[in-house]
Amino acid sequence: MGNHRDIALISVSIDLGAGRRGVDMGPSALRIAGISREIEAVGHRVTELGTLTAGGLETSEAGESELRFLDEVAHVAEGTRTLVGQGLDRGCTPLVLGGDHSLSIGSVAAVADHYRPQGASIGLIWVDAHADMNRPHTTPSGNIHGMSLAVLLGHGEPRLTLGRASVSPENASVLGARSLDAGEKRLIRELGLRVFTMSEIDERGVAPCMDEALERANAGTRGYHLSFDLDALDPRIAPGVGTPVRGGLTYREGHLVCEKASRSGRLLSLELVELNPVLDDRNQTAELGVGLVASALGATIL
Repeated sequence: MGNHRDIALISVSIDLGAGRRGVDMGPSALRIAGISREIEAVGHRVTELGTLTAGGLETSEAGESELRFLDEVAHVAEGTRTLVGQGLDRGCTPLVLGGDHSLSIGSVAAVADHYRPQGASIGLIWVDAHADMNRPHTTPSGNIHGMSLAVLLGHGEPRLTLGRASVSPENASVLGARSLDAGEKRLIRELGLRVFTMSEIDERGVAPCMDEALERANAGTRGYHLSFDLDALDPRIAPGVGTPVRGGLTYREGHLVCEKASRSGRLLSLELVELNPVLDDRNQTAELGVGLVASALGATIL
């Protein structure tokens, strides 16, 4: 990623897109774990762009059961979109701290919006145990964080897609998936989205899979956005996540993904989501998350 970037740090405190409370406290835990200090240690400058806070569960209207808290999720996505757009306009690399994965509906859309007038598209690498490819009629839970990627590819609730895709399926990949619903599998096949499952990563190794994801993300685009859901990691090393699933990426695999993202020189923006300090053990997942961000921004072993 080259040296000395300006990093626009944005906190999005939301857990309404998820089924379990607590991920709204993720940004605070990452700050306690020293995220600004780590980024500066790599040689970048940090600009605080602000914090978005969703309404509380108690005060927000749950709404329809297949789109829980749609109003508030849409409102936060719009606010995220504005802040990320401001960061890009100032020539910064946006780094969004989450919060549940519904915030990506705003962050990725902002990056796409920024480059669209230049006639350029963007790629997307979605590191996640889940594909987040549900739609209102396929969701088993109604939790919008399980729909974000479908929305970004232009499918799902019109109030979230705003009538267009932010990314084309051939420039997007999911890395680390190990829990997919039937409706998601159908849409993945239909769109030709590339999903690197954990069994493929076991078989081939994370390096060739990430290389392929980078190739897709950079094919004819200006660069790509990295969306890192901490539940992609194995819960033994990252217990503090919104929806843990056994059998995830190891510590080193997670870092290799981020190191390769940095070395590609094409990373436009990134986010770290689904950190749940309530379920964490002595803030270890937050500390791991800070290390991953540092790797993605150019920290190296040697």
